[in-house]
Amino acid sequence: MLIAAFSVLLTFATSVKAAYVTLQSRTETPLSTEELFSWAPYTQFARAAYCPPSKLTNWTCGEACSALPGFEPTLVGGDGNAVQIFFVGFYPAKNTIVVAHQGTDPNQLLPILTDLDLVMTPLDRSLFPGIPLFTLALVHDGFRRAHERTASKILPEVKRLMDAHGTKSLTLVGHSLGGALAELDSLFFALNIPKASIEAVTYGTPRVGNSVFAKLIDDKVPNFRRINNKKDVVPIVPDTSLGFMHPKGEVHIVSPGHAFACSGNENNMDPNCTIAAVPNIFAGNTNDHNGPYEGIRIGTQHCT
Repeated sequence: MLIAAFSVLLTFATSVKAAYVTLQSRTETPLSTEELFSWAPYTQFARAAYCPPSKLTNWTCGEACSALPGFEPTLVGGDGNAVQIFFVGFYPAKNTIVVAHQGTDPNQLLPILTDLDLVMTPLDRSLFPGIPLFTLALVHDGFRRAHERTASKILPEVKRLMDAHGTKSLTLVGHSLGGALAELDSLFFALNIPKASIEAVTYGTPRVGNSVFAKLIDDKVPNFRRINNKKDVVPIVPDTSLGFMHPKGEVHIVSPGHAFACSGNENNMDPNCTIAAVPNIFAGNTNDHNGPYEGIRIGTQHCT
């Protein structure tokens, strides 16, 4: 009877239009140039994820790989179309395991279709164990399906590397669609490897799920950072009117060397936070999506 009642509730919750997310004014804190530039390794990992698997396997992907000497990739996969390119490896400079996902390549059709799939569906509880039964954490269906294509392959390799190197540190990065996958990864690993110390850094990431999902990220992954560049339009979609909501951790680059940490989940009144700076898609600039993130551009064309 309980399972049947839950099924009815879940069907109802996923079939009706989600409630509009409440936007609030929060505080904004200017960041130092030194702090901004300290994130360069994460940016380079996100950049490297756009490179061909053949170059990632040997870590010969040009400037991005050269900027991260000593990194040891142990698992590389994806084709950039049906499955986003990804890699897993050990980064001795920070004694951490790194998982990175490729973002949307406009030259490939399937990732674009994935981005346009706006239906929200529940998380697979076999992949995300421990979520309370009546917690209706809903996520973008296209992002969920893209994440499921690689999650079961990546998890055992991350566990193996953590044991092999005696580290609990896990770093998750990605840009655009890759950022959405890294966000899903952050909750996925927090639930599957509770001992892990997770740091997630994403760039130009769209909204991934509803407010319940965002709250799970806030609670389970406190070291979560999502970096937005100037007038990039991607971070304001899908719209909050569809029930989507970002987790905490926004950093908004307003100009080279100048950025603000924006508190809370959605900041619609603070002029130096993304929603106020880009109130609608017509106010955005798609050229800002690939950067530069403190001098580093991310995307297929920048994998040299």
